[in-house]
Amino acid sequence: MISMRNHIISIAAVFLALAVGVVLGSSAISNRLLSGLATDKATLGSQVTDLQTQRNTLQDRLTDADRFALGIGPLAVRGALDGRSVVIVTTADVKPADRDAVAGLIRSAGGTVTGQLALTDAFTDPARADQLRGLCTRLLPAGVQLPTAADPGTLAAGLIGPLLLLDKGTGKPQASADEINAALAGLSSGGYIRSGQDLHQGQLAVVLTGGSPGGSDVADRSAVVARFAIQLQRAGSGAVLAGRAGSADGSGSIAVVRADAGGAAELSTVDDLDTAAGQVVTVLALAEQAKGHAGRYGTAGTAQGPAPTSVTG
Repeated sequence: MISMRNHIISIAAVFLALAVGVVLGSSAISNRLLSGLATDKATLGSQVTDLQTQRNTLQDRLTDADRFALGIGPLAVRGALDGRSVVIVTTADVKPADRDAVAGLIRSAGGTVTGQLALTDAFTDPARADQLRGLCTRLLPAGVQLPTAADPGTLAAGLIGPLLLLDKGTGKPQASADEINAALAGLSSGGYIRSGQDLHQGQLAVVLTGGSPGGSDVADRSAVVARFAIQLQRAGSGAVLAGRAGSADGSGSIAVVRADAGGAAELSTVDDLDTAAGQVVTVLALAEQAKGHAGRYGTAGTAQGPAPTSVTG
């Protein structure tokens, strides 16, 4: 007969064996798990290294391409704007280097930069839209009619367009010198623009902007720039809206224009102004506008191609 003492010892031995088995089994599982994680870590590390190498290679290629475009740019645009005059308009977020590069290429293309006009941050401020509308009405030169649209971008271009651009049909000023100076002074006093001292009317206009502006009112600000550029194109012999990467995405001003079938059919857009190639394309797009054609150029998915196919001749 098995005594109680032997029974207890047997049960204890069973539990001890079970505990030892669990410990040994978990150790084996842990070793396999750790070994597997180490292998995964090594694989992921190798993939990261490969991706970094690919990124660096692509960055080197982009740098080389940009250097090439920078060097070949003046040759690529030569003669494209012979006898043409261009007014440069900039938004508050434009990079001065982009503006200066485009101005230089316009001159290399045989064109003349007749002046620069800077739109301030207040120009696109939704909180000041009503004030801008009222000012446009009060400063309107005799003989100039504002468009029927009520948005501030279109109305502002309805005023500023005739101040900056020569009449497409006659090639003559659309307002007197006194009217032009008075209207520009009024907009400047209101804090909406800054104009250069030697600003004269031109045949074409290029509107340069940054990427997609930040802030909660990004959509409203981008819409003002987009509508302004579309209406400005109608005031003279043509216009181009060029912006940095991001301007054709989401709520960027170029995205707004390209989403408008009518606007996109009239106004040329370039979405890679931050590259030397995009700056060259901006000038070529101006030459295309002078011939009555429009296009969507750059690297964004909404672009129809990198550049106009033919603008010379």
